[in-house]
Amino acid sequence: MAPEGRTDERRVRPRVTVVIPAYNEGAHIVPALDRLLEAVTLPCEVLVVVDSPDDTTVPVIEAYAPLQQPTVRVVVNDYGRGPAHAIRYGIHQATAPVVVVTMADGCDDPRQIDELTRLVERGVVVAAASRYMPGGQQVGGPLVKRVLSRNAGRTLYWFARVGTRDATNSFKAYSRAFVEEVGIDSRDGFEIGLELTAKARRRRLPVAEIPTIWLDRPAGDSNFKLGRWLPKYLRWYRFAYGRRLPAGEHDRALTPISQVPTSQVPLSQTPMPQTNDSQTRSEQ
Repeated sequence: MAPEGRTDERRVRPRVTVVIPAYNEGAHIVPALDRLLEAVTLPCEVLVVVDSPDDTTVPVIEAYAPLQQPTVRVVVNDYGRGPAHAIRYGIHQATAPVVVVTMADGCDDPRQIDELTRLVERGVVVAAASRYMPGGQQVGGPLVKRVLSRNAGRTLYWFARVGTRDATNSFKAYSRAFVEEVGIDSRDGFEIGLELTAKARRRRLPVAEIPTIWLDRPAGDSNFKLGRWLPKYLRWYRFAYGRRLPAGEHDRALTPISQVPTSQVPLSQTPMPQTNDSQTRSEQ
């Protein structure tokens, strides 16, 4: 559990919102939350996003959250099922100017959330935890997924100049203002991390990375569906190589907003919670 004496610090306006998409994790999510709350020193809120009220994660968080109020809460995504909708919904519900997306399986190292957050506060729009830069490492996981991810990261870094060697990793921090501006078009899997990195590159906005060590989940089953989501990743991989897009311009290869159902409108077209800029700056 979180160290004693941290309650008052966590009750101030959060500097970072941590979004965790979860699907029937049940009690497996508790160790990941314990490590996260122990590691993060910045004022934060943690949103565990599920697709339905009967998800097995819900009663676990409802029992866990009262011990950590107001830091942890569970929210039910009503944008549609799947991790992309859960992440979009979590970012929409965020109150902090910086959002970090991390997984419920405990594979990511929560000690880096503070550093990722500070990078965004310093001006980058995407801060990536990189398995493939010097000092980073990936331990375990399916071989095919590792090879595809590493090769995609290397080629995007050297040839598309996306600013990170690990564009496909979901463990990233984002400027919420940037996400609001460019929107999220993904509707299926975890390709959102690659999408937002590619959009930052196409707009020539700064992206940074720090090394991370990713450990395969110690318990439970992965919800990653490589065969189903690979075409979605390829879409954003190709997108990253396009010409520079001025602010406000939407690439013609993407589905026009008018053809997307109202319940699935990208984040930039959805009202977002407002923050008091002067108060936010004073708390940094």
